[in-house]
This record gives sequence, C-alpha cells and structure tokens, in this order.
Amino acid sequence: MNLTLRKLALGFMLVLLCGSCEAPEPETAETATPPNIVLIYTDDLGYGDVSSYGATAFETPHIDQLATEGLRFTRAYAPSATCTPSRYALLTGEYAWRRKGTGIARGDAALIIEPGRTTLPSVLQKAGYTTGVMGKWHLGLGGEGGPDWNGDIKPGPLEIGFDEAFLIPATGDRVPTVYVENHRVVGLDPADPITVSFNEPVGDEPTGRDHPELLKMHPSHGHDRTIVNGISRIGYMSGGQAARWVDEDMADVITAKATAFIEQHQDSPFFLFFSTHDIHVPRVAHDRFAGQSGLGPRGDVILQLDWCVGEIMGTLDRLGLADNTLVLFTSDNGPVLDDGYEDQAVELQGEHEPAGGLRGGKYSAFEAGTRVPFILRWPGSVTPGATSDALVSQVDLLASLASLTGVTITADEGPDSFDQIHTLLGHTSEGREHLVEHNSAGTLSLIKGPWKYIEPSNARAYNQNTDIELGNDPNPQLYHLEEDRGEQRNVAADHPDVVEALSALLEQIKEDGRSRPD
Repeated sequence: MNLTLRKLALGFMLVLLCGSCEAPEPETAETATPPNIVLIYTDDLGYGDVSSYGATAFETPHIDQLATEGLRFTRAYAPSATCTPSRYALLTGEYAWRRKGTGIARGDAALIIEPGRTTLPSVLQKAGYTTGVMGKWHLGLGGEGGPDWNGDIKPGPLEIGFDEAFLIPATGDRVPTVYVENHRVVGLDPADPITVSFNEPVGDEPTGRDHPELLKMHPSHGHDRTIVNGISRIGYMSGGQAARWVDEDMADVITAKATAFIEQHQDSPFFLFFSTHDIHVPRVAHDRFAGQSGLGPRGDVILQLDWCVGEIMGTLDRLGLADNTLVLFTSDNGPVLDDGYEDQAVELQGEHEPAGGLRGGKYSAFEAGTRVPFILRWPGSVTPGATSDALVSQVDLLASLASLTGVTITADEGPDSFDQIHTLLGHTSEGREHLVEHNSAGTLSLIKGPWKYIEPSNARAYNQNTDIELGNDPNPQLYHLEEDRGEQRNVAADHPDVVEALSALLEQIKEDGRSRPD
C-alpha cells in the first residue's frame, strides 16, 4: 500500500471509530482499505415511485434490497427541482442558484463547471480514487461556444475530476443523440459529420412537426424537431448516422459501461457516478420490460431502472466488493407524468402516487419537487433496515465524502456543503440545521426544523405544459412539515415571527455567498 493510501486508511478508520462512539450499537467495518463509492443518480424519480417508499402498483426488488440492507432517509433532498442545477450542486457543493448559467442546459451548452475548481470527483482523486461517470451528464461540454461534436469535446468531465467518462451528453429528448466517451463521439464516421442547432433547422432530415406519420412516439408539447429512432427531439441535428443511439438499448449500454468500470478497477479504490437516463423522457423501455408494469412506458422504465440497480449490486457481489463498497441511491428531482411525449403516463397512472403524497412535482417549490428517495448501503458500517428522519441534502456529499476519505477542503471549496458523514452513516439522528431549495422559476425555499418558508414570487403558479403547481405565490408561504407534510395549510399569517426570522436567514445566506461554516 502506498503512502497516500496508508494515510487514507488511517483517517478512514478514525472516522469510523469516532462515529461508533456516537452510535448506540454501531456496526463498523474494521478494514485497512477505504471503501469504494458508487453513487446511483436517477432522473425524475419521485418520492413514491419505488416500493421501499410506498409504491404498491409494482415492485422494485433491487432498490428495496438496498433499503433492507442499508439506511433509508425520509427527509432527503435534491438541491433543485430540475436536473442541471441539482447535478451542479451535487458535484460542486455549491447551491446552483448562486451561479448564472446553471438552469436547464441546452444540448449544445458549454461546460458550466469551470475546470480547476474543487468537485466531488476531484476530492476523491486526491484521496487516491479512480473516478468515473457513466450515463446522463447534462452539465454542458466544451469551451465557450459549446462542443465540437466532430473533434475533441473538452473541457468536460475529465477536466473537473473524472478519470473516465461515457456520457449521454444532455438528455434523451435533446440532440445530439450520440454517446460521448471521454473526449470523442462514439462511433462517429468522419465522412458524416454532426451538425446541431437549437435555433434553426440544419440539413434536410424530417421533423416530428412536419412528419408525424414517421413517429413511434408522439410529442405532447415541444419535442417535435429532428426525428431519431422514430422519436422527435428538442433541437435539430444532421449527420452522425452511425453514432446515433437506439433508445431501447440505452439502459443496457450505460449499465454495461458502469459494470465494466467496476471490474476494471476492482483492485483499488474507485468512485463510480452512475447517472441513469431512466426515468426521464422519452420513456422507451427494452423489450424485456415493455408492457410489464401495467402503468405504460413510465412504469416500465421504473422496472428497467430497478434492473440497472440489480446489475450494479450483482457485479459488486460477484467480485466480492459489496462489503467494502458504499452505495448511495437517489434522484435528481421529483416526478413528472406528461413531460413532452404521449406515453399515457397520466392515463395509466391508476392509484400509483409518484410523489408519495407530497405536493407538486418536478419544477416545483413544493416538497415533491425536491424530496426524493435516498438510500445508503455499506455493510458493516450502516445498520441494515434502518430509517432516518434527519434533514440531509445531496449538496453535502462533497464535504461528507471528503471527511470520510481524509481529504481537507478549504473554506472556499464546497461553500454550501456540510460534513454530514455521521448522519449519512446513521451514527447520529441530527441532520442539517437548515437547507435552501429552488424551483424552475428560481423561487427559493428555506427548511429549518419543522418549518418550510417559500419566498414570495410573481412567477406563474403552474407549469403550463405539465400542469404541476410550481409553488410560486406573491405572498410568503409557511408550512409546518411535521404536521402538514402535504403543504395544504399556509400558516404564514398565523406565525409572522417565524416568517420574519426565516426570511431574514434566507437573505443572509444569499448575501454571504456561502452557508458552510468556516
């Protein structure tokens, strides 16, 4: 073992020993090897979309196994109600609303995390880990002006702390519909260069708007530009025919890349950021899952997602790595039914409650926008089958995993990331003191203790396409989440002192430019 890993192992054991002093009957892993870390980051998965969080319309056995063998959190939050800002905050430890240009990224956006800044993967690189990201990216690629799809696509993940990358560049419903491995489009024929535009048509390929007869899945709103694989997308694309993905195979492709990464790096510490496309639109399941849920394509891709989780867990078991691997499963924001395609998500929903009884959904300031499933499994270090009501956030992963692996971060690094490692391992029931969330309109919410304050906003009250309540109101909103989990009673008028205190705290957090103590 080299000197770096010897220091890491010592620091790691000290963290476990300190944590065990706080836990009543802790289960710690007495090992000289730092844990592998696998972060499974799903897309648009609601608080009630898996059976371990209450779903009864179908079963998600592999995700449930994580909960049975690990710690399930009931008050865990994505940093934002949409994907790009949540991913930005998770990787940088900084609330995305502090930075311009961190809204939902276009398919041709430049990289929005500046190379050289401290990120979750760069922290783990310092700790001696090999780092990899496989799956959905949606944080932009390339320098100013965006990526060169026909050349070297950088800066990108490799310039902000990842050693390896296999990417869906943005989302499945945006062009270009190609994979990017490290700095190049996979399988690109130089004689058939890619052109992409989100402003005007390029080439002469048919669009969903003009040729609906060519579609196997029709758009409900937007999503009617260039057709690829019988599905029209956001934006225009020409060229790259040999490199274009097949939606039905996407889960298999990125999962195979993720398991291969584990196999290749099984002999030394690794960090895998496995970022699934499911259950984002377009929801196109492989034939193995199509029609199996009874809830249409949205239910089918939840079953497909569960299979992906099973493949990761099975690989860890097969290689004898499960006991020394910390697996974290969570989602980038809450659920949405009709998000641009006619896939019968609304019609076939039945009694299934994607939000698990919470109000709102994706895009919303209400709880369903950001309260998400969050399960941590680490055999021997986390009490199996336990539940925690502690307030936790994905923005804390940078500081927490830095603490776990013995890396010191400066006051300027991860400015909103709190060291919550003892909470994440279940050694304490104390979570964050407060947490700031934000919706698609930029409206901020502050959670502190049982209270949730939503700042006044004149933005529209509903998302006009999804019919989801956004939580925007010209008047301040205050909810007591312990008594009113569904946010049905705005009690701001009854508690003006609480509104004043929380409003002042939120303004202070904005002005300070950071919330993590020095």
